[in-house]
Amino acid sequence: MTIRPPAVAGRFYSDDPAQLTQDLRQLLSDDIDQGGEPAIDPATCGSIRGLIVPHAGYVFSGRTAGLAYRLLKPIADQISRVILVGPSHRVAFEGCAIPKAEQFSTPLGNVAIDQQGVAALMEDANIIVSDQAHQLEHSLEVHLPFLQTCLGQFTLLPIVTCDVTAEQVARMIEPLWDPHTLLVVSSDLSHFHSYSECNKIDERTCREIESGSTDISPYEACGSTGINAANYIIRAHGYHLTRLSRVNSGDTQYGDKQRVVGYVSYTICQ
Repeated sequence: MTIRPPAVAGRFYSDDPAQLTQDLRQLLSDDIDQGGEPAIDPATCGSIRGLIVPHAGYVFSGRTAGLAYRLLKPIADQISRVILVGPSHRVAFEGCAIPKAEQFSTPLGNVAIDQQGVAALMEDANIIVSDQAHQLEHSLEVHLPFLQTCLGQFTLLPIVTCDVTAEQVARMIEPLWDPHTLLVVSSDLSHFHSYSECNKIDERTCREIESGSTDISPYEACGSTGINAANYIIRAHGYHLTRLSRVNSGDTQYGDKQRVVGYVSYTICQ
């Protein structure tokens, strides 16, 4: 059995299982104020089918992600598979990459790759099999400990996007996004602007996302392909987005105000 080991444990999040468990418990709790825009009342979110969540180090975006992930606990028994879509940061290729590896590992244990889903995706001409594309990629990995904590047992269908259109990604995902499958789209917002400029850009981007736009650019969100793909499907099925929180790294105790990265979390509900 081939296992993809964690690449960013010890950097983006703790590589010690006990410390990671404690960190996640804190990030998923109700009593921490990260700053920035406050989260809305989770009770207004509706029936959750998916999430859009950031993928930076936990000290920067972990609380923003945690606000979304904590909503999964009451519905954990309804979710048996997670489609996880994120952008490639290190390897360039055409299409989308799925791994040859049969499991992904984190300090909390292993997650099995959904082989039935892999077989279905393999019929798409825009899919390649590449462990290299996944080997060092953090945009998917940082979500696994959250998912392991909130869901328990599930299988994973990890998709890294590169040179591919949002429409093509939407066509891959839609047939597999059944009622027992959670879609997780991984994306940060703008990168390396001043605090005030980041807020202006990111608020405009969020309004575009919430209007159903499928033209979000990588300048606005590094995971724009996944966001746009989700919006194609959201529009087709009459789902809706609920914004939970929008902040940036300057809102944390570890970030400065000169070169910040923006983060947002959404639920996708029917």
